[in-house]
Amino acid sequence: MTLPDDLAGLARTVLDTNRYLTLGTTEPDGRPRVSPVYFTHVGYSTFYWVSSPHSRHSANVAARPEVAFVVYDSTAAIGAGRAVYVGATAEQVPEEQLAAACDEAFGGEIDAAAHRFRPEEVSGAAEFRLYRARATSWEVHIPGRDPAYGTGVDASRAVRP
Repeated sequence: MTLPDDLAGLARTVLDTNRYLTLGTTEPDGRPRVSPVYFTHVGYSTFYWVSSPHSRHSANVAARPEVAFVVYDSTAAIGAGRAVYVGATAEQVPEEQLAAACDEAFGGEIDAAAHRFRPEEVSGAAEFRLYRARATSWEVHIPGRDPAYGTGVDASRAVRP
């Protein structure tokens, strides 16, 4: 992957070229829970995924909507990893907002193999629901060896994609 020189561009590149995020939620006893989910995003600030409302991470979102997640390229060479860390508030999309949210989440470019969910597939008796996270913070991972931003030790830096 050819990366841009600016950190905001780096964040956009990572978010545009990777399809899974690792969602961090909080269990009832305070322990962290991480779950991989396929995602789409709009404007680098609203992230969508589809999950069962009975999954542990969905129950955690319902009870404790503050989440964090990371998007990264797991194929990167050692020492060349790039990642974006996002803090967000998540929710199950309310039924009255599903038509607009499905259009937003699945109306643009998505992977050819991905399913474009319709409101009736994520409501009523359907087994899945549409979730979204609205970003409140972003950081990029900077490898210690990075020629432009590295300090010898891996770090992160706040950015707005």
